[in-house]
Amino acid sequence: MRNFAPMLSFRHIIVSLLSIFILSNSTVVASEPHTVSVDSVSQSKRKGIIRSLIDYFDKSNKKDLTTKPDFTPLGGPHFSSEKGLGLGLVIAGDYSTCPSDSTLPASNISLKGDIATKGYYSVGITGAHIFPSNSRRINYDLDFQSFATYFWGIGYDWGNDNGNKTKYNLFDLTLSADYEWRLAPGLYLGPAIEISYTNAHNITDYTPWQGQKTHYIITSIGARLQYDLRDNLTFPHRGVLLELIQLFSPQLLGNGNRAFFSTEVAYNLYTPIWKGAVLATRLHAKWTFGHTPWSKLPFLGGNSMRAYYEGRYRDKCATDLTVELRQHVYRRSGIAIWSGVGTVYRHLSDIAWKRLLPEFGVGYRWEFKKNSNVRIDVGFGKHSSGFMFGLNESF
Repeated sequence: MRNFAPMLSFRHIIVSLLSIFILSNSTVVASEPHTVSVDSVSQSKRKGIIRSLIDYFDKSNKKDLTTKPDFTPLGGPHFSSEKGLGLGLVIAGDYSTCPSDSTLPASNISLKGDIATKGYYSVGITGAHIFPSNSRRINYDLDFQSFATYFWGIGYDWGNDNGNKTKYNLFDLTLSADYEWRLAPGLYLGPAIEISYTNAHNITDYTPWQGQKTHYIITSIGARLQYDLRDNLTFPHRGVLLELIQLFSPQLLGNGNRAFFSTEVAYNLYTPIWKGAVLATRLHAKWTFGHTPWSKLPFLGGNSMRAYYEGRYRDKCATDLTVELRQHVYRRSGIAIWSGVGTVYRHLSDIAWKRLLPEFGVGYRWEFKKNSNVRIDVGFGKHSSGFMFGLNESF
């Protein structure tokens, strides 16, 4: 049976916002005749709208968790080198499967939509559902995006040569999910699945694809193992996360002659160091074996190595390390300063000092809901820079 509670909650929010808007713009008739100027009425209306919005967001991070998601819509402009100038909307909700248990991490769900000037548009839904007593958990992500982007080729040398930069249009639809059971305190294990369709079209030069097909349907199955002692999932202040994701993409699942498998590991450590400050560290690596299609090759960029164009550097393997200081500044505002290094390679023997890609950056954080931040990051790397606008921390 489908659960319509999230839809009802969102409708209630919209109705409430409309009610605030209408009430703030209502004209009150006085019992005694008097003269009211048009300017004063307009000014009162503007104050009513602005005051209502301020009050709404001021209370958005102070609500108690319930079993129904408390949705908060958030939208605004953003810019990135991959997508250009855009306008995004995120409807984020958090809830608890057992509100009386203050030690239970909050579940979360986010609905997102985006459109930008470089032909970019995307829609998606992502979230984590935590069962009572933290006995089980479901992680899911459904994402569709289409935009004009660039491809440099496969391997460090191809990505390092800007002359290989080739424009194309990317169409990508990916569903990933896992269902985990708790085996011991903090230890979770369960099956995982990933299904994706990727299509590169309107390609200006096919050379960087090195003879590979430009479109694939890939189905992968496997398992996810987590050792998770974080105090919350969206903005950890303390704890550790050790994660292993093992996926197999055999021919019998319809992957044609591109059978391969991947191993991904990550170690995240969150340490409070002084009042309002958290030192977050992430060591991440992904290795693929077999006939890995270009669309499933590990890459740098995005949440890993934010200073680099997403997907410029890609190969059979990738490793990156990031250290980030997150400091609360005033009320709901904070800053982040980070530094990192990463590389892509085919064999471990390929790793060399000259192939390491450094980065550093700074970001602003605004807590629009409890333990959920809007972040703006600016990163600088080797002959590269990046600007990102996103929801929650990068790791």
